[in-house]
Amino acid sequence: MKTILPIQTWINGKSVEATIFNMYPIGGVLGSSASFYYSLLDDSLAQVSQGNLTMSGEAYAGWGSNDEYAWEWAAIELNLTITGDYVPPVPPEPTPEPTPEPTPIVEETV
Repeated sequence: MKTILPIQTWINGKSVEATIFNMYPIGGVLGSSASFYYSLLDDSLAQVSQGNLTMSGEAYAGWGSNDEYAWEWAAIELNLTITGDYVPPVPPEPTPEPTPEPTPIVEETV
């Protein structure tokens, strides 16, 4: 996944902001084309847009084995600006429960 400059899109008549771009291959014809599924996500990883792209011709010939090329090609096709790799937030360390003080044992003397 990649981070992108925020873009506005619509869901059910409501404006939402996409900040994350995800893409993976879904098929193709060897030596000719490749098909990709893409999704645009908001900061909470909720999908705000999705679709398919097909790379063919000179773009496919230039791809080779460089996956960054495919990311950049798709970003250009979708008019997105990639700003970096998505790094998931690190969850905070859990706060340990306080250990109760032991109850002193009192011995009776007779």
